[in-house]
Amino acid sequence: MTESSPRLQIDELIVVEGIHDRQRVEAAVNADVLVIGGDRIGQRVMDAIRRGAAHRGVIVFTDPDGAGERIRRRIDQAVPGCKHAHLPRRQAVSSHGLGVEHASVAHIQAALQRARPATSGEVRQAAFAQADMLKARLVACEEAVARRTELGDLLGIGYGNAKSFLHKLNVLGVTREQFEAALEMLDKRG
Repeated sequence: MTESSPRLQIDELIVVEGIHDRQRVEAAVNADVLVIGGDRIGQRVMDAIRRGAAHRGVIVFTDPDGAGERIRRRIDQAVPGCKHAHLPRRQAVSSHGLGVEHASVAHIQAALQRARPATSGEVRQAAFAQADMLKARLVACEEAVARRTELGDLLGIGYGNAKSFLHKLNVLGVTREQFEAALEMLDKRG
């Protein structure tokens, strides 16, 4: 896909951090985009997200940084059931900074197409444990950070430290089959 690729149609409301993020997402997809204006989410904005989730669904699409993850967690706690789109850091960086606004149209489209719903801990039993992380060399070895980064990209769940990556595996609906297939791809690249 090039920057002049046809825009995809996304029915869900897409939630982004800033105005430049919205402009970039609107260049990639036909969708309604809600700007939250940073990490201080007001009650009106949270109510709008709740209405969107109830009527058509919501995709949370924040920057791949600490602030973006905090915003994502805050929205997910207040409005369960939202989908989450993740951009790998390397796809969201330019000489001007880091964020959704710096990603290519193709990367934004791919991230939105891979959006996954978070699942409640009460609804779904934890599919992955620390033993899975050890076996897959995602913790306690020299290449663990690089492996988590690449595996997060392959699964479309983003990067996380050991604890947050395990949490993402369990709450973002990654199946055992998807995990194993992505590990196999990662090991073939190896």
